[in-house]
Amino acid sequence: YLSYIMDVATPTADWLNLVHDLLLPVLMKTQGTAALSHQENRILGEVEEQIEQTLAMVFENYKSLNESLPSGLVEDFRPPTGLAACALEPAIKLYSLLHDVLSPEAQLRLCGYFQAAARKRSRRYMLETDEYVAGNSEGIRVDLVTFTTAYQKMKSLCCNLRNEIFTDIEIHNQHILPSFVDLPNLAASIYSVELSNRLRAFLVACPPTGPSSPVADLVIATADFQKDLASWNICPIKAGVDAKELFHLYIVLWIEDKRRTLLENCRMDKVKWSGVRTQHMTTPFVDEMYDLLKNTLTEYEVIICRWPEYIFVLENAIADIEKAVIESLEKQYGDVLAPLKDCIAPKKFGLKYVQKLTKRNSVGPYTVPEDLGILLNTMKRLLDVLRPRIESHLKSWSSCMPNGGNSAAIGERLSEVTVTLRAKFRNYMQAVVEKLSENTRMQNTTKLKKIIQDSKELVMESDIRSRMQALKDQLVEAINHVHKVTEVHVFVAICRGFWDRMGQDVLSFLENRKENRAWYKGARVAVSVLDDTFASQMQQLLGNSIQQKELEPPRSIMEVRSILCKDAPQQKNSSFYY
Repeated sequence: YLSYIMDVATPTADWLNLVHDLLLPVLMKTQGTAALSHQENRILGEVEEQIEQTLAMVFENYKSLNESLPSGLVEDFRPPTGLAACALEPAIKLYSLLHDVLSPEAQLRLCGYFQAAARKRSRRYMLETDEYVAGNSEGIRVDLVTFTTAYQKMKSLCCNLRNEIFTDIEIHNQHILPSFVDLPNLAASIYSVELSNRLRAFLVACPPTGPSSPVADLVIATADFQKDLASWNICPIKAGVDAKELFHLYIVLWIEDKRRTLLENCRMDKVKWSGVRTQHMTTPFVDEMYDLLKNTLTEYEVIICRWPEYIFVLENAIADIEKAVIESLEKQYGDVLAPLKDCIAPKKFGLKYVQKLTKRNSVGPYTVPEDLGILLNTMKRLLDVLRPRIESHLKSWSSCMPNGGNSAAIGERLSEVTVTLRAKFRNYMQAVVEKLSENTRMQNTTKLKKIIQDSKELVMESDIRSRMQALKDQLVEAINHVHKVTEVHVFVAICRGFWDRMGQDVLSFLENRKENRAWYKGARVAVSVLDDTFASQMQQLLGNSIQQKELEPPRSIMEVRSILCKDAPQQKNSSFYY
């Protein structure tokens, strides 16, 4: 009777239960005896073999079983439902009847069926991406649409295999399978290894050129697959998916390629903004470059959030690009910087050496060129606006660093660039101030020390002020011109530096003649005229936009006042104008 039932064998619960019920008394009767004839034993052997085949069909298709279909199997491939098929429980019961499930051989055989099922489903999912690893992927690299489609299919593959494992966990939690069948780990060991191999082959055939949207989606899907397996307590799988290891070389190459591309943009023959300025009175070159840097950081957000250690690789590249931007600026405006070089001497030479060089090389009054104004405005914008945005974005990623990570080191390379840029900006500003102050010493009528020295012979204060008029006119003209070519903050810094530099001339004159008060009246008038000239011009040109503290006399002027008026409090202001 059993042999006839084998002719209509289907992987359904009804058939499996029927076979179990019919086979059980036969096996119990023959246990330990020779109750069956030779022919009956042959028939029983054939029956058991057919049952084994049907059980293999059940276990190797345990996610494709359907009781409502005549064949017991769905004809088309469908996503898993998360529910154990009705036939699975009687199949386990029948398998246990035929085999000693305590024996390693029986356990290994049953586990093998489920692994075969995982391979079959994995193979079915892989069909969608076979064309991309077949060895002919030239079109994928060129055709953006095909490239995008390929990466979307690989992302779907990751999601589908992830769902397969999650479904196995749900089935396992229904406690239908024997305890030795760890279905999630059995299936995951297949899915993860095959996915890793497919990803590796795919990335070689269709290499990603950067963290574009489709590439980023695949990175996320791969990383999430690995993270989910860990969160589900799946045992570590040798040769399984390791997202960072798969994408590491590509990420490093992306950053290096981006670095080279942006460095190429900094070459002098690539800079197309010479002589042009923005609404901020700066060169558009730096705004364009820092927009590219900002976009770069945004592109790599998806990478950094998962693997924060790439912050330092990215920061090194950005620091190199920023240095190249500064160097390009200096080359671009080399002509207007050349006259300032003599004033930018090593500190050890001191102020007198700088003065000597400027006197030797001066051939006429110095006027701040418009291009130099653009350069100084640009450097100020870099320091105050553009670079802080990049640094802030980079440091915001410190929260991604795991506990104990070297988050304090984030931004160190950028800080080095800040120090360099600030030093260059300060030197150029000081050189401009020195050049402007040298203009006042070219003629006796505007030479401040000469005016104070000659004031000894003058009795009336009005006469001293009259002698100061030529210097005042020159200062007003210089201040007005600087205002035309520089933005507010640079203008204020130069004016206050110039004001302080003129005060240093008065201070050095008085310090060499402390015992002789004959020149004090001239010095008082000179300081008064300087204060009135600089403060009034700055107020007139900037109006309410200037702060009151920026109109206060600089340190050298306050020191002069303390000499002229011994009971005046010693000024401790150490304002840094530049």
